Amino acid sequence: MNTGRAVGLLLGVAADAVLSDPERGHPVAAFGGLAERFERVVYRRSRLAGALHTGGLVGGALVLGWVAERVGRRGPATRAVLTGVATWTVLGGASLGREGTVLARHLEAGELEQARARLRGLCGRSADRLDDQGLARATVESVAENTSDAVVAPLFWGTFGGVPGLLAYRAVNTLDAMVGHPSERYREFGWAAARLDDLANLVPARLAAGLTALCAPVVGGSAKGSWRARRRDAAAHPSPNAGQVEAAFAGALGIRLGGRTDYGHVVQHRPVLGEGRTADGGDVTRGVELSRVVGAVAGALAAGVAVFVTRSPRR
Repeated sequence: MNTGRAVGLLLGVAADAVLSDPERGHPVAAFGGLAERFERVVYRRSRLAGALHTGGLVGGALVLGWVAERVGRRGPATRAVLTGVATWTVLGGASLGREGTVLARHLEAGELEQARARLRGLCGRSADRLDDQGLARATVESVAENTSDAVVAPLFWGTFGGVPGLLAYRAVNTLDAMVGHPSERYREFGWAAARLDDLANLVPARLAAGLTALCAPVVGGSAKGSWRARRRDAAAHPSPNAGQVEAAFAGALGIRLGGRTDYGHVVQHRPVLGEGRTADGGDVTRGVELSRVVGAVAGALAAGVAVFVTRSPRR
């Protein structure tokens, strides 16, 4: 049994809460720049080219993580520091909470143009024609999905995969955001990134949905409503994973999500998730609070499990 990984995960969660993401020089942004340059070299409108792009970049992240794990064998303190740095690098909980909170304030103040501009930085949707309710719905959906993608999933892969798991997952999720959407350019090229992201989030999304129901009463929500909405509505969502956590948030907050969703390059008509009233700015605030509680519980759970799944390295 080795506590280095567990301590590192906790350090990374604490660093994310205190430091958040730097405005410049973030490693994920550097990875995105590398992915863009590699895309210019290998791009073709084919799944094979996309698989080469995704495989090369994710493989590189795995190798970098493996090297870090080897260095971490020098002792628990070294492993804790390296795991902590990697965890802070891949987590996005603090930034998610900050963006959601600012957007909620704009909505409650009736500042729709500012809210639209802020939404563009939170997700890839077209916000130009959204009213206050549409902006609130989109924000809660984005907060829910990113609670899984940017918090629970990295911690899950860090728990069981260490630094390689952390870096590889973030590589997969970043590539999905960059090329994994069904636009004309990326319909074939982004297929591998999108499918790999679906696979990587299969378990974490369901874990995030379960934690959402468990934590709902902390913010005055309904655990029973969360379970019911997820069981009834999640499978109808076009994403096998986002629907799980979005339905869980809808039921927990007692609101309706889903409907027309415009990404600019494609418009989706999603099924209704949950029941009750339409979301407003107050629900965005409650959604952010719920996301933070889920993230805190996920961090503690990840550290606790890591203590028992991590063996002391052989010398």
